[in-house]
Amino acid sequence: MSKPCVLVIDDERRFRDLLELNLTRRGYRVVLAPDGLAGLNLLEREAPDLVILDLMLPDLDGYEVCRRMREYSSVPIIVLTARAEEAHKVRGLRLGADDYVTKPFGAEELLARVEAVLRRSHQPLEAVSPTIFASGELVIDFAQRRVTVRGREASLSPGEYKLLHHLALNAGRVLVHEELLRRVWGPGYEGETELLHAAIWRLRHKLEDDPTRPRYVLARRGIGYWLARAATS
Repeated sequence: MSKPCVLVIDDERRFRDLLELNLTRRGYRVVLAPDGLAGLNLLEREAPDLVILDLMLPDLDGYEVCRRMREYSSVPIIVLTARAEEAHKVRGLRLGADDYVTKPFGAEELLARVEAVLRRSHQPLEAVSPTIFASGELVIDFAQRRVTVRGREASLSPGEYKLLHHLALNAGRVLVHEELLRRVWGPGYEGETELLHAAIWRLRHKLEDDPTRPRYVLARRGIGYWLARAATS
């Protein structure tokens, strides 16, 4: 089996060297890019299994790189930021990042995040008895892993589909934040509510006519989310 490939996009050489050293020691193949354009080129050429993306880059910023990647790739993305403010994390997550790590970080923390994201991206979904879920104009074909709304296919990342899949299996039941984080992201993520809120935000923008007045992906403020069994008015 070939080694998983990790693409690191960071303009600071010391961080690139640190990441390359630690990832290589764990058995990953690592490719490095000092800026956004080089990173986008390597994404197409190397087809990595995961991208580690610094948000503060000298040419295209990390937000723009993330946005462009999500136009044609569902590769898992972990964003790095030196800014601890929640708004910067949320912006990266809403553009399609799967996880985040704030600089400065410990090597073991980052490696644990890498392992968790790769595990989620290759984890098979639980077996289901129904083959089709329908709520109004939202249709989920579990066998084909295909989601359509108003007859048009919705392009979901693996993480977004996994979240929707779990909500659909429990349609009509409120799932608390901690349960969703544990089931979809894995043990240890129970407190990472930014990940969940951003993923719900992305789902609503892909599935709802008006994301500010959702009909399908609904919330119980401060408690959790649920998927409507039938479209609500």
